Amino acid sequence: MLVGAILALTWVILGFWAFLFVALSMLVGALVGRVIDGRLDLGSLIGAFQGKRSSS
Repeated sequence: MLVGAILALTWVILGFWAFLFVALSMLVGALVGRVIDGRLDLGSLIGAFQGKRSSS
């Protein structure tokens, strides 16, 4: 809920491009936090985007 409020205020006060920048920064920060915390395996994420199969 707080994320939505921050994004809405950013859009209203600063405009679309600032909103887009803040949203992308939040997304990157969340992904980096999950990688550091160990909840997201970066190798498997890259493999998923490359189309590698996870099972034999």
